[in-house]
Amino acid sequence: MWPTVHQINDLEPKLMALSDSSLQEKTFEFKQRLADGETLEDILPEAFAVVREASRRVLGMRHFDVQLLGGIVLHRGDIAEMKTGEGKTLVATLPVYLNALTGKGSHVVTVNDYLATRDSEEMGQIYKFLGLSVGLIVHDLTYDQRRRAYNADVTYGTNNEFGFDYLRDNMVISKDQMVQRPLNYCIVDEVDSILVDEARTPLIISGPGEKSTDLYYTLAGVIKQLDKEDYTMDEKQKTIAPTESGVAKIEKMMGVDNMFDNEHLDLNHLVIQALRARFMMHRDKDYVVKNGEIVIVDEFTGRLMFGRRYSDGLHQSIEAKENVKVQGESKTLATITFQNYFRMYNKLAGMTGTAKTEEDEFNKIYKLDVYVIPTNKPMIRKDLPDVIYKTKNAKYRAVVRTVKERNAAGQPVLVGTTSISQSEILSQMLDKEHIVHNVLNAKYHEKEAEIIKNAGQMNTVTIATNMAGRGTDIKLGAGVADLGGLMIIGTERHESRRIDNQLRGRAGRQGDPGTTQFFLSLEDDLMRIFGSENISKFMDKLGMEEDEPITHRMITRSIEKAQKKVEGHNFEIRKYVLEYDDVMNQQREVLYGQRRQVLVADSLRSTILGMVDDIIVEGLDKYANEKLYPEEWDFAGLLTQMEQYFVPKGATSVAELENLSRIEVREKLKKIAEDLYETRETEIGEQTMRELEKAIMLRVVDSKWMDHLDAMDALKEGINLRAYGQKNPLVEYKFEAYEMFEEMVDSIKRTVVTFLYHIQVTYSKPVPQAEDHLQGAREIHVESKPVSPEDIAKDDQNKSND
Repeated sequence: MWPTVHQINDLEPKLMALSDSSLQEKTFEFKQRLADGETLEDILPEAFAVVREASRRVLGMRHFDVQLLGGIVLHRGDIAEMKTGEGKTLVATLPVYLNALTGKGSHVVTVNDYLATRDSEEMGQIYKFLGLSVGLIVHDLTYDQRRRAYNADVTYGTNNEFGFDYLRDNMVISKDQMVQRPLNYCIVDEVDSILVDEARTPLIISGPGEKSTDLYYTLAGVIKQLDKEDYTMDEKQKTIAPTESGVAKIEKMMGVDNMFDNEHLDLNHLVIQALRARFMMHRDKDYVVKNGEIVIVDEFTGRLMFGRRYSDGLHQSIEAKENVKVQGESKTLATITFQNYFRMYNKLAGMTGTAKTEEDEFNKIYKLDVYVIPTNKPMIRKDLPDVIYKTKNAKYRAVVRTVKERNAAGQPVLVGTTSISQSEILSQMLDKEHIVHNVLNAKYHEKEAEIIKNAGQMNTVTIATNMAGRGTDIKLGAGVADLGGLMIIGTERHESRRIDNQLRGRAGRQGDPGTTQFFLSLEDDLMRIFGSENISKFMDKLGMEEDEPITHRMITRSIEKAQKKVEGHNFEIRKYVLEYDDVMNQQREVLYGQRRQVLVADSLRSTILGMVDDIIVEGLDKYANEKLYPEEWDFAGLLTQMEQYFVPKGATSVAELENLSRIEVREKLKKIAEDLYETRETEIGEQTMRELEKAIMLRVVDSKWMDHLDAMDALKEGINLRAYGQKNPLVEYKFEAYEMFEEMVDSIKRTVVTFLYHIQVTYSKPVPQAEDHLQGAREIHVESKPVSPEDIAKDDQNKSND
């Protein structure tokens, strides 16, 4: 890629000589050249050089050569790994501008609203100077604001907002209500956080469900009475289950004979969730109780995730455990994983300080390669070996001693913790020592960024959850470099090496000095779960005191080995989730694609009549099958079924049908259906018929899809039991999911046809207090006669029995 960088550099003197207006005209020139057949690759060197010059004039920031390299990687649709402080935000402007020249939009996705807003305002100045429009997608925007933002040349926003907008776009009832354009080019900032850490959590839009919440309180009370021997827990695999004694106690308290009976499947599932809530989910680590609600703490960022809920009844089980109001279970209306959302982009790229450790995953799942971009200045940070203590208390005391020592010399210290409770313990200990410090529990992004920004000033001590303030640069104060730069202390190893590397990366930016060290104890989760016995024996053998540490490269290496194991295990889980979601994704794409066609179509008449023909063919296959002799055909059965859908009583007779060939019967029934459709259209008016087709089709498709999502959830829940029958659960899941999808499509056809042929339309005046844009509109009341949804459900049942 270096030859391209030299090409860009060679263009610099010429561009520096241009006036502002001449530089701005380059955008129109590039667009024209693309229209004349040149490719983005052809104009890349010039476009990058123009952005660099615009940035120099507008922001006073000139891209380094290594930043140009990063830009080339991003344009290619790969991942640029760039160390903290190397200016990733500025790097993105190069490929974003280039790809926005096509007029199809460039998206930049960040982890929170604060960063999206900051980057769109700061970097937006470059795009606006060069004549491109900039949009921002954050929480609480109106429909118009969202639509405008997506129609801009460049759009900044968060992963959640982009994903939810996609789902909402596929639930609208008019194409004018959609906000997104086709997904063109996307750069994901902190790509590891979004595409790896969050990949196990699907986005779900849900509505109220019907289940009662009493059972959760009852089970919470039951589980409270269990002893250690009543359940088994595997922390490595993150599983928990009742033992025989536990099952016996639960059955007795719940008054059931056998909780593994088919009729108690739900109970069985909720018992497991109640066990998880009680023994595996910890207050102030996994969640906090705030204003009578359970708020999830993001394990990767330490941030509170308002509005997010654990699925499958786990959130309700935690609410019951903590004795707050249990919110009702919800029904899934639409869902997608980040993996499948981002794979829909025409071209996807990402940037982060830490991606190399997950290169396999990026490659297998997203077809993205990881390029490690060299730093602008050599890295001189010192990463000291880990120090290990016997107990957590000894470790905390050592951390406080080190902080006190460094602080006395004036050196700034940043202490990274893995949980809110940890940061509070350390804060209290520092208070006792009268050490002034800031604590970041990551509740306010703006405040958080401000505190993190100042963490490099002389005499400053900051305690933060590992990831807080990610995306914000820590600049060193005057004289700090002479004291050794910023000191980073980690209080626990995360199960992913990447998260540890991110904490380390807070120091040593742009050739600054800095030091990092992790303080661990044998009681830490990672050490406890992954083989601290040997180290413990080793310490005992040496007769080491509690406050005496052990430091050895070998131990640091064995911890990394344990982390690699966990990373591999977590990758398998994500791959497994994705394999199942891929099945769902194919169905989602088919259904959403057809739903979109319904939205944009002027008329659905031919689609509806196509459905009618399908129903006729199915009826003929059932009642007048070609494999049977004509005398065995059952025209009475056929006619009864057709009358349910679209044949008016008396429109034809069994005797008439018996005199026709099979092809003629099909044509005869089609003719009756078409004539009746024509008559109905004449009666209620063409425009009303078009509106009606669309309204009914969308209503039926959405309702059947929601039921299908529920059914797919239930299928996934029980499919692993097939392994006991020597069957591959995934193959079985694919097979059954396909059959269920086919059944849903059939059911949609039958329901749509029935409604359209049996509705009565009445007009009423609009409600006086209706919104402005509804003034004067007609309301259509649809009454279904004579077939009820129950009849359709019965017919569906008969069909699946057949």
